[in-house]
Amino acid sequence: MNTYDRHLLREWLSILGLVLGATIGLMLVQVLYDDFRTLRDLGARGLDMWMYFFVTMPSFLAVVLPLALLLSLLFVLGKLHRANEFTALRAAGVGLMRITAPVWVVGAIACGLVWWLNSTVVPWSVVTSRELKDSLEFRKQAHSLAADRIGAVDSVAFNNPRARRMWFFNRYSQVLHRGFGVTVSELDGQRRELSRLVATEAAPNPRGEGWIFKFGRALTFDPVTGELMGTEPFTERLVAGYHEDPKLMLLIDRPVRDLSFPELRQMIDYFKVENSQKLTPYAVRYYSLITDTLLPLIVIAIAIPFAVTGVRVNPAVGVSKSFGLYFLYYFFTNIASSLATKQVIDPVLAAWLPNLGMIGLAVWLFAKLR
Repeated sequence: MNTYDRHLLREWLSILGLVLGATIGLMLVQVLYDDFRTLRDLGARGLDMWMYFFVTMPSFLAVVLPLALLLSLLFVLGKLHRANEFTALRAAGVGLMRITAPVWVVGAIACGLVWWLNSTVVPWSVVTSRELKDSLEFRKQAHSLAADRIGAVDSVAFNNPRARRMWFFNRYSQVLHRGFGVTVSELDGQRRELSRLVATEAAPNPRGEGWIFKFGRALTFDPVTGELMGTEPFTERLVAGYHEDPKLMLLIDRPVRDLSFPELRQMIDYFKVENSQKLTPYAVRYYSLITDTLLPLIVIAIAIPFAVTGVRVNPAVGVSKSFGLYFLYYFFTNIASSLATKQVIDPVLAAWLPNLGMIGLAVWLFAKLR
């Protein structure tokens, strides 16, 4: 790095740190506004509050980082341009790409950082904050509900097409890790019922594979006529061949945006086997998180042309145009997601299309600068 590179990085990174701190502070205010009353109603104490805010904030970093890059870059490059530093360098024969080379290097590092955040930090933040809120709710319920009602999810249904099984729980306790009012139907290749397990309760076997059913009855049927062929009561039965994960069963009812990166992958694998149209929202969200890795470079490619425009142009015009393009990117992202949800385009194309469009626009803007 030469003297100018160090000067540019020193100016930019100092402003980037300030903007990043300010935007994270704004996100903290938003979290306080959204969740403070809920946490208070759940009986959260001071330590619980701070722990929740501590584990929640990393989930916003991947969103905040591109915005902080945009604001800091517009400010610093505009400042250098108004001081005629760009004019002097270009008059000396230094190209624009070389002038902004340190910015591109930091942008590439930021892409790796966004990928690491989306794949590791954000999933931990989403899952841990959800578990903390659930634990507070369970603690509150413990004062007024029976043990089997604490953390219970009512009417849980799950279809396992690969194993040809259908599950239903009247309720499933996330605290006891046990289902109540359980029905499991075994099906043949034509989705006709072969057998059915009906039990008062069931839970995954803590010693290994399988599920343990208690106080129930095993029924067998003629798949052609549907006639009941036999029935066998039992007090306790271990079915070693049942490998369904109750966590997956409970994820189906959660909003797509509340799922972490690995959970989205798990849901995609499940619905892909089932060949269900419900796959699309999960796939769009999953691939969007992957393509978000390019956001820092896209932001830089959009910001630079407007920040280094001629001196006769009001800097506010460049800022407003950059903001407009930045939000236009998210507008097209929502349009592409909507088209994918309606089966008009493929989810992978829906995730990449806004990025490719903005990259094309950035190339056109750079061509105009030359």
